[in-house]
Amino acid sequence: MRAPGKINVYLGVGPRRDDGYHALATVFQAVSLYEDVYASPSDGFSLEVSGRVDVSGVPVDDRNLALRAARLLARTTGVTDGVHLDIRKGVPVAGGMGGGSADAAAALVACDALWGTDLGPRGLHDLAARLGADVPFALHGGTAVGTGRGDELTPALARGRFDWVLVLSEQGLSTPEIYGRLDELRRSDALADDATSLLEVPVALLQALRSGDAEDLAPVMLNDLEPAAVVGRLDLEHALADGVRMGALTGIVSGSGPTIAFLCADPEAARMVQDELRATGRESLHVHGPVPGAQILAA
Repeated sequence: MRAPGKINVYLGVGPRRDDGYHALATVFQAVSLYEDVYASPSDGFSLEVSGRVDVSGVPVDDRNLALRAARLLARTTGVTDGVHLDIRKGVPVAGGMGGGSADAAAALVACDALWGTDLGPRGLHDLAARLGADVPFALHGGTAVGTGRGDELTPALARGRFDWVLVLSEQGLSTPEIYGRLDELRRSDALADDATSLLEVPVALLQALRSGDAEDLAPVMLNDLEPAAVVGRLDLEHALADGVRMGALTGIVSGSGPTIAFLCADPEAARMVQDELRATGRESLHVHGPVPGAQILAA
């Protein structure tokens, strides 16, 4: 199985609810940075992880979302077989790009095929939503509007290709900590206006996606979590400024960070921005979107 990482082109965050979650209005775009998951028959449930990114912090026990996905599918369908999952990671760990969610989505589809449970898209989506807010999108891919916790998806039309340059960070960020920091900033009135912002995706953003015009998309991109993600992280603030100075149309922290996504006018512009960022010693990748969600590469 292969499942993509994502960029939040737009992420509006509502106040913290009584259940601890935040209402969201977001626009996901799946990009050409992938997690590959190989599922093979086994007596029990086991996992190994490798990849092109640092995987030292990835758990290989039941804290791993992919392993939890396999167990959930087995319990739900009454399967008594086990599975061994071999995950090859290409999405930065704790980078705000949904790598763990992509693993879970790939594991669901892989185990569904391996065990012949044939849940279909709706059944898999329902299980994905129980695992985490970003998992359903990793199943579907493309471009989509997410509401609720981000798991209630509506496909969004995005014509053409959008080119992104990602700047990676060796120091990850914890999603719960970033949401907690956002709440603190709002309680201190540092972000008072953001707390009352409408949880609606701007029409101008949806129109820019539909037209495929990166120059129209750039000025309407937003991430409410960005102020919380860059607190105490001068490296992120400097990278955001440098990428735009080097020719990107705009830059945004992806999700809860710390990965930064720079939108570029076209592939050539993206390659130039990537080269200049690399010349400053920053690890960067050129990706594009939208791309499909979780899919079987081989059986």
